Amino acid sequence: MNLSYFTLLYFFTLINLVKAQYPTVRERIINLPNFDEKTLHYGYFVGVNSYDYKFEYNRDYYVVDKYTDLAVESNTGFNVGLIGDLRINKFFNLRIEPGLIYTQRNLMYPDLPIFESNNLKREIKSTYIHIPLLIKMSAKRINNFKPYLTFGFSMDYNLSSNSNSTDDNLSNVFRTVSKNINYELGLGFDFYLYYFKFSPSIRGIFSTQNELIPDFNENSPWTSNIKKMFTRGFVLNFTFE
Repeated sequence: MNLSYFTLLYFFTLINLVKAQYPTVRERIINLPNFDEKTLHYGYFVGVNSYDYKFEYNRDYYVVDKYTDLAVESNTGFNVGLIGDLRINKFFNLRIEPGLIYTQRNLMYPDLPIFESNNLKREIKSTYIHIPLLIKMSAKRINNFKPYLTFGFSMDYNLSSNSNSTDDNLSNVFRTVSKNINYELGLGFDFYLYYFKFSPSIRGIFSTQNELIPDFNENSPWTSNIKKMFTRGFVLNFTFE
């Protein structure tokens, strides 16, 4: 995954925003002083993502054929969505962040005699309707800056799952389940600007259920070696509230 890229971009943005909050030591203007007293407020986010898969392998199949593990090529995707935030108290908020996630993962199969040389790659394009329900746990606000953690669960509906397809990998169609449940953990920072609150955040998304739909042939070389397959993703979001 492109985790190092996301991490560098995130902290570069963070450092510059922190510096911008403190033009001088003596003079600090408090922006949006009553923003956090709102019972309910809304916003939107845009961002980028990187997804891959975690595999559990069918070891009985591997003992016989001695195949190597699959490699996953991650591609940078795009996220966009809306935010609804309900204040619980000074330090806790309940958030719902429905959005769309576009991403692609390429499965690279080992170059073995059972595969044709032009049939070693499976492109898995995913378009998720992503609906997380999160708790936002904030620290005390310091001037125009406040760090926070998020955690909770989310539901995905994959519009590109091929779950109802009558074709499988013999026709170059990799099938996955359309619905999925994840847990999420994240870290972010609120910056109170003159007109709005800006919040960069990084978050991990981890599937809790097997997403693989096996091929119709139980001895298929593309899916028989896979026991379970779970999505893992990292998103970098920029939030405007």
